Amino acid sequence: MNYKQLFENIKAKRSFLCVGLDTDITLIPEHLKSEKYPLFAFNKAIVDATARYAVAYKPNLAFYEASGSKGVLEFEMTVEYIKKNYPDVLVIADAKRGDIGNTASRYARAFFETINCDAVTLAPYMGADSVKPFMEYEGKWAVVLALTSNKSADDFEQLQIADQNPLYRTVIETSMEWGTLDNTMYVVGATRPEKLREIREFCPDHFFLVPGVGAQGGTVEEVSEAGMNSHCGLLVNSSRGIIYASKGEDFAEKAAEAAKSLAQKMSAALKSKGL
Repeated sequence: MNYKQLFENIKAKRSFLCVGLDTDITLIPEHLKSEKYPLFAFNKAIVDATARYAVAYKPNLAFYEASGSKGVLEFEMTVEYIKKNYPDVLVIADAKRGDIGNTASRYARAFFETINCDAVTLAPYMGADSVKPFMEYEGKWAVVLALTSNKSADDFEQLQIADQNPLYRTVIETSMEWGTLDNTMYVVGATRPEKLREIREFCPDHFFLVPGVGAQGGTVEEVSEAGMNSHCGLLVNSSRGIIYASKGEDFAEKAAEAAKSLAQKMSAALKSKGL
């Protein structure tokens, strides 16, 4: 899926919602825990309930790897199910990989060829060699960590370096030269709307993956005002606020309601920007 196709899907659904599938085996409803593949059973129900509102899903690898090989299989089953039944939806593997050489190439092959994800989150600390192998796949995306929503992001990401710019700005400006609008997007946290606005000034056209809406305190309105561009340019992620809207047997129904509520706010934001 390229830049234009992603924007067209956003316009068609009147939403730029990404649903984070941070599926924790200890938090899913009790009645699903007896299933042969409980994580997949939960994900399938969530996806079916929210697909009309979502333009992307972001399974977080940690929650699947924690269950060993079975959990990884359930991650793969989830991706396969989304790709087969909702092919217009972007699947982002939230893996935060960051290595070089043959290792980076094998990570890219794993996520883009073997598992058929559309995008992977990447830690750029080791430079171009840790990102460029993911840019060699047409229609796939490198999602580069830039300014994240966690408190300790300030330990490194906002450090002033030699040119007096914060490190996150150097990361973005340098990596913009590696790829294109069709294969590179950036993670920018929703809890820092003033920084989101600043970043949009020197990175006007790229898509941003924006975590931190809902449980972490960010709002659709603030993010849209600060970061939306002429092609929307935003994928706003909500995880816990949607998938754990209920822990009962009505979990999928409540997830749909939560996703619809966010999508309605997104529709209003798109309309206000003339999109």
